[in-house]
Amino acid sequence: MTYTAAVSYLYGLQKHGIKLGLDTMTALVGRLGMPQSRYRSLHIAGTNGKGSTAALTAAMFQAGGYRVGLYTSPHLVEFGERIRVDGRMISETDIARLTELVKGISEPDVSPTFFEFTTAMALQYFAASQVDLAVLEVGLGGRFDATNVVSPLASAITTIALDHQQYLGNTLESVAFEKAGIIKPNVPVILGRLPREARDTIQRTAVELDAPVFCLGRDFQDEGETPTRFKYSGFGRRYDELSCPLLGAHQLENCACALSLVETSR
Repeated sequence: MTYTAAVSYLYGLQKHGIKLGLDTMTALVGRLGMPQSRYRSLHIAGTNGKGSTAALTAAMFQAGGYRVGLYTSPHLVEFGERIRVDGRMISETDIARLTELVKGISEPDVSPTFFEFTTAMALQYFAASQVDLAVLEVGLGGRFDATNVVSPLASAITTIALDHQQYLGNTLESVAFEKAGIIKPNVPVILGRLPREARDTIQRTAVELDAPVFCLGRDFQDEGETPTRFKYSGFGRRYDELSCPLLGAHQLENCACALSLVETSR
């Protein structure tokens, strides 16, 4: 399969639309030999900010000498932007090879959506690339998102607002419940600055699963007006004179969530 044929095939899968549920992903990773079990992972959900938080987290681990995979969506220009190792996009050759591989193990009885298919490709690529850690951004919601087949070192939920109401519900509590589906037993979860009703919903799930919860504004803090110069404190540590290349005051909270993910998963 050529790269052009692979991308054409992948985009053709969009006709299947969005299908929430984990049966297809469970089948795919099972047939691939459970690639997500061969490395550690971090899992990030949220209405906004999850992509920036994922990129910042991956960059910090990479700077610390780790080999890091990063899976985000959507892409802006090229499909390969979705799947990176140490900041480098997956090659056209690997896209073609993995498309053929996942297509082969899907047939004839499994019909993945575009996102399920590409998630399986990413998980397999990270295993083949022998990453130390993969940082995964949730696509939609959390509980039934295709990425929710991993057992992460820590999870994060950056923000909660009404989004994709036809899938996640029309209240903050229902959206929070779906995003809280990424929380795993005894695995720490980082919370950004959330509305009270959303935070309470997520904390109830965390209590049921004995998952420690760390909240922005309570357990860790960001101080500053712009990401170009700010301070961070939390987990018994304080860092001054920090800077972030991402623009916008809202990135301060994403930086804080990323730093706390690093702190809880070292």
